[in-house]
Amino acid sequence: MKRLAALLLGLAAGAAPADEFEWRPPFITTPPEVVERMLAMAGTRPDDLVVDLGSGDGRIVIAAAQRHGARGLGIELDGVLVVTSQQRARAAGVADKVTFVQGDVLTADISKATVVTAYLLPSLMAQLQIRFLEELAPGTRIVSHAFGITGWAPDRSETVKLSRRHLGQGDESRLHLWIVPANVRGVWRGPGVQVRIEQNYQQIEVQGARTARISGREISWDSFKGRVEGDRIAGELDGRPIELRR
Repeated sequence: MKRLAALLLGLAAGAAPADEFEWRPPFITTPPEVVERMLAMAGTRPDDLVVDLGSGDGRIVIAAAQRHGARGLGIELDGVLVVTSQQRARAAGVADKVTFVQGDVLTADISKATVVTAYLLPSLMAQLQIRFLEELAPGTRIVSHAFGITGWAPDRSETVKLSRRHLGQGDESRLHLWIVPANVRGVWRGPGVQVRIEQNYQQIEVQGARTARISGREISWDSFKGRVEGDRIAGELDGRPIELRR
């Protein structure tokens, strides 16, 4: 279950006292088929930490633990829903694998996540975009229900047909997956080799190469295949080991 636009409460700050005209984002549940497909798109594994932004009644985090053996963290603005989530986790037998906290997803610590799930309006996704790129490790998978990120094309999108119409969503849901790319922009040098790489999110161009691709830390172009570790790329060029440094 997700809370749409879970962090817009402060936009009207100063217009009226907090206990007057307080706006709460609409609460729309995520269908079971969508929950499972989001986790499947992310390739959720037992070694993952799934962080759900605006976790509602906790169903995504609980499903990640129950069905995939992952650890989970739900961040939810509504304290009542946090308590509900904790109760549901105990009933599901996964209270030892998941945690729910009341908090603001714009400021909460998400740096340890290996999978992030979200059902937030585009304005909030836009605010989170910089955090996703700067705080999440390369290779972290982000799955959004319904809404994209302006300017950052997803690695993959798909539509889930629902078995029955769902309140607020109709009979289908659109999902988007991003894999956080390593930062490889710049000039890389190795023994007898100099490579210039231009980058726009997961789209890269390598000077002189016909094709180039990056997915998380994995990078390749023409006859090179390697892995990015900070300011070091280790791999093979034309079948021989090589290390490049920026």
